[in-house]
Amino acid sequence: MRLTRKRLCSILIVLYCLFSIYAAYHVFFGRRRRTQDASLRGLRKGAAPARERRGREQSTLRSEEWNPWEEDEKSEQKHRLQILSKSTKEKKDFHVQIWGKAAIGLYLWEHIFEGLLEPTDVTAQRREGNLVVGRTHYSFITGPAVVPGYFSVDENNVVLVLNGREKAKVFYATQWLLYAQNLVQTQKLQHLAVVLLGNEHCNNEWINQFLKRNGGSVELLFIIYDSPWINNMDVFQWPLGVTTYRNFPVVEANWSMLHNERPYLCNFVGTIYENSSRQALMNILKQDGNDKLCWVSAREQWQPQETNESLKNYQDALRQSDLTLCPAGVNTECYRIYEACSYGSVPVVEDVMTAGSCGNSSVYHNAPLQLLKSMNAPFIFIKNWKELPAILEKEKTIILQEKIQRRKRLLHWYQYFKAELKMRFINIVESSFLKNNKG
Repeated sequence: MRLTRKRLCSILIVLYCLFSIYAAYHVFFGRRRRTQDASLRGLRKGAAPARERRGREQSTLRSEEWNPWEEDEKSEQKHRLQILSKSTKEKKDFHVQIWGKAAIGLYLWEHIFEGLLEPTDVTAQRREGNLVVGRTHYSFITGPAVVPGYFSVDENNVVLVLNGREKAKVFYATQWLLYAQNLVQTQKLQHLAVVLLGNEHCNNEWINQFLKRNGGSVELLFIIYDSPWINNMDVFQWPLGVTTYRNFPVVEANWSMLHNERPYLCNFVGTIYENSSRQALMNILKQDGNDKLCWVSAREQWQPQETNESLKNYQDALRQSDLTLCPAGVNTECYRIYEACSYGSVPVVEDVMTAGSCGNSSVYHNAPLQLLKSMNAPFIFIKNWKELPAILEKEKTIILQEKIQRRKRLLHWYQYFKAELKMRFINIVESSFLKNNKG
């Protein structure tokens, strides 16, 4: 009996210990687990409507727009995520500021870099933007309030965007270069590069004195038009781009732009100069009655600014035409080429050298338009507008499905063109500036 009582007491003691341990576990760990479970339930509960919202948004997007490069963009997004991941691990110790003192700066920032500007009002006195690429922070400032000596110089590395097309513009650009050169000499700036809208005849000798190789402060020069100076060491070719000074927008491709039948074979909206190939073009269009099949709106005098109505008409002409006729002006390269690409309208380019000192086609086999040709632009190049009637006759036989594929190729190429230029620009600037930092 005594033994049984002893066993019973032992069992009770063991049970009491187990119960104490169990109670202690619930006191110290049960609350944390309940909190986690509640959080997970809350997340799951909130995730369902979020997924539903995303699903509704995606289905709406699919019904309104269609992305022809979904796989490419997935790959590009993955690449960007890798860059972003790398940038968060590495210190962002390299900063470059872009001073946009010519309208082509907007093409660089908004179209090539895909950057945003604040405020969005294009008439604002000062506009700014920021973005990070890899381990480098880029900032952009522009507007009438950005004047030499009246704004803070925030970075050691500067890209200055200038217009050197005309005599009055050259005087203004020279003042900026003198200001920037003084900043370098007083060690307020460390590195300087220039993006220049050059002269259409490629007469740009005035900037020679500012190049570093000639004792100046400009380490890199990105120049528009087929300059014979281009050596891909310190002078590089840059595209003319679109008429940002006329507020030509960043155009997003949509389903209708790709798939809709376009009512016009071709378009030409522009100025007709006396005794120019543009006059010959107009005559050829009228001879065969093709001017009735094309959107033609000619004027005798060039107008620097667009009204809202004229800009809309021009965009409609690009959007509703399969081909865009691009006759040479003072220079072979024109804004119309890039604006046509934005709307998937194939540029028909007059591939002839114009007067001046630009690249000689007998020396440079790709001249003119060396940059575009080197990147395999899917354009129609012609030497004489007499070739146009045959092109238009062939165009009449092309079925819609073939035109859709051609539009896709053109729009895809233009996206590649801008992305490639962005990476080239970044690599050139960073490798040059960082290399000289070490030196």
